[in-house]
Amino acid sequence: MKILVVDDEKLLVKGIKFNLENEGYSVDAAYNGEDAVTMARGGNYDLIILDLMMPGKDGLQSAQEIRGFSTVPIIMLTARSERADLLMGFESGADDYVTKPFDILELKARVRALLRRSSMTASAVSGNGSVLQRGHIAVDEERRTAYRAGEAVDLTMKEFDLILFLMKNPGKVYSREVLLDLVWGYEYQGDTRTVDVHVRRLREKLELDPANPRYIITKWGVGYYFNEK
Repeated sequence: MKILVVDDEKLLVKGIKFNLENEGYSVDAAYNGEDAVTMARGGNYDLIILDLMMPGKDGLQSAQEIRGFSTVPIIMLTARSERADLLMGFESGADDYVTKPFDILELKARVRALLRRSSMTASAVSGNGSVLQRGHIAVDEERRTAYRAGEAVDLTMKEFDLILFLMKNPGKVYSREVLLDLVWGYEYQGDTRTVDVHVRRLREKLELDPANPRYIITKWGVGYYFNEK
């Protein structure tokens, strides 16, 4: 597995690189957003760890650019824990975040969780696959591809996991806390509005009329469900 670590704090990058390499990962380093985007474009990485606050092109801008050509999992590092900053990170395409200062064991757990899902994707068997379809929305579980009215749509790893989970359990309403637990796959300490951000992005990508969704539905005061009608 190949990981790119990006942070302008060179000592921090050195420590993360050392610990991840001890876990058997191949690790490249970058120290600014410009290099991060360039390396992501040509490096064929399995995961990117990206600092939010960097001089010049920051982590938000870098993540947005990377999302323009790749769905590689991104973990955002941030020294700020304000909700607005964290939600902006998810809006930019991050799959997860870790707040500085962090325990390296926590970071490695997040890395393993995302890479485990990535490995499942890479080892999926080609073929017709297990396709779930409801109206104009379809997902191919084996190829991990989503379709809107027959056209393929690029989803991040967590976006795909969320829509797949909801479509596999149509009509069942899940709270934000339960979705974080079941979809994110480990004890998640983040803001439950993370789910709101991912739902909104799924509506924008998959619903014909995002402002009036037909399938990805809010149960006010409870959570979300996929409409089985």
